[in-house]
Amino acid sequence: MDERGALLRAVKVFHTFAWFTIESCMVYVLYSGVRKRSDRRAGIAAAVVAVESLIFAGNGFRCPLTAVARDLGDSTGSVTDIYLPRWLARNLPAIHVPLIIIAVVLHWRNIRGRQTAAGTAGGTDAARAGRRRR
Repeated sequence: MDERGALLRAVKVFHTFAWFTIESCMVYVLYSGVRKRSDRRAGIAAAVVAVESLIFAGNGFRCPLTAVARDLGDSTGSVTDIYLPRWLARNLPAIHVPLIIIAVVLHWRNIRGRQTAAGTAGGTDAARAGRRRR
């Protein structure tokens, strides 16, 4: 294998690792949303997904590693063709966007529910404190 081929393989391995990490974060964000755990860990995982999404969108909805793969000799510029099934690689954005929307709705519900509960509890505490002063 020549040097460019080895570099291309390294780019594809890196892309697969990054993809797996980002998708693991996405799964955790969904899981924590369903379990009503909108906490710091979910926030960190959501930040990873958000940064990846912003990079993807900022690059014209193309993976930035596509140009690198093409420069290294891949005729399609694909970084997903070896390590992900073709149908999955082709449909990642169509799969990812609804998952992000679901995650946002779940966590919005959780945070809103917590704020409502805190407001109700706070009002109850304030009423009790007022009664104690009398």
